[in-house]
Amino acid sequence: MLQKSTLQFLKNLKNNNDRTWFEAHRTEFEKAKTDFEEFISKTISDLSKVNPPIGKLLPKDCVFRIYRDVRFSKNKLPYKALFSASINEGGKKSNLSGVYVHIEPGGDWGNFIGGGIWNPESENLKKIRQEIEYNHVEFFKIIHQKKFKELFGDLSQENKLKRLPKGLEPGHPAEEYLKLNSFTVMCPINTKDVTTDQLRKSIVSTYKTMMPFLNFINRAVE
Repeated sequence: MLQKSTLQFLKNLKNNNDRTWFEAHRTEFEKAKTDFEEFISKTISDLSKVNPPIGKLLPKDCVFRIYRDVRFSKNKLPYKALFSASINEGGKKSNLSGVYVHIEPGGDWGNFIGGGIWNPESENLKKIRQEIEYNHVEFFKIIHQKKFKELFGDLSQENKLKRLPKGLEPGHPAEEYLKLNSFTVMCPINTKDVTTDQLRKSIVSTYKTMMPFLNFINRAVE
């Protein structure tokens, strides 16, 4: 579970997103960061019972920095008012898909568990589209599975193309999925679960449900 003080720090940061405030509250940040890293460490241990290679990961391999890269962004706020981590074989810098944990109390996205691969490199994007094109029956069986549908609904439609990429013929059964630039799913986290042991249980349960989808994506990439 996460401490209430960790969530309060993120709420305060959202309302005071500047370097002067952050430096004055660095001690609070370090405590919150440590709390989140310890939570991710325990989550890694839980997930390794489902997928043993994940057990090799350390929190630093998965947790994203709180500092924003503002060089090419119109949004010049220096910090993310959230904690997040990507847990997959190889860690956050890996090309493989995995489970994503996002804690943003009071933020635009809120608290959620996600999974899949976001904005893959062009070569991997081609591989995933080809895998769906060739094996759409298997792909549909995975994403139309009852528990998958109940938990995630459908894949995210973020940044979806209006037309099929060149080289793909219209009329394919999976045409709408071949227009995707990312292959991700997500489900919200119950707010009351964030500071209880239920959060880790929910992540493990969600991971089990999305595993066939992740394996399909990773097979294409590998």
